[in-house]
Amino acid sequence: MTFSPPSDPGQLDDATLDFAAKMFDLARHGEADELAAYLAKGLPPNLRDHKGDSLLMLAAYHGHDAAVRVLLQHKADAGLRNDNGQTPIAGAAFKGHAAVVEALLDGGADVEGASPDGKTALMIAAMFNRVEIVELLLAHGANLNARSDGGATALEAARAMGAPETAALLERRLAS
Repeated sequence: MTFSPPSDPGQLDDATLDFAAKMFDLARHGEADELAAYLAKGLPPNLRDHKGDSLLMLAAYHGHDAAVRVLLQHKADAGLRNDNGQTPIAGAAFKGHAAVVEALLDGGADVEGASPDGKTALMIAAMFNRVEIVELLLAHGANLNARSDGGATALEAARAMGAPETAALLERRLAS
């Protein structure tokens, strides 16, 4: 079967809506093999739900690196933002999914991955004491001196959120 979107997206029938819901569930649950099969048959890799979350965003946020890699192999946009302006890398950094962050970086995601308020993926990881992700982002060239719209750096964000390990790591990096 080949996936063919309706000619008028405003006229989606129940079967199409059910199919889309199934695809979002596959991404949410990390069903990489099933996603690969549907993508090979023409499923659009940047399919988005009612909140603007792409299949990639859902797989990333829920920690499914294999599904993320499959979607990226099928040309999913690693920087596609949802309706709130969030990127998959920022979502994965927030949730603490290091393998997903690595898969996204390998797939071309912007290492900064800033949210609408200017918080980069590094800031988000630092705020929530995600040491492994902070190290990964730094190894990929994340900017230690970037500032959010509120003016905070990753170090300042880590301190403000009471994240001692990432604050210490960032202090050491800035001192070297």
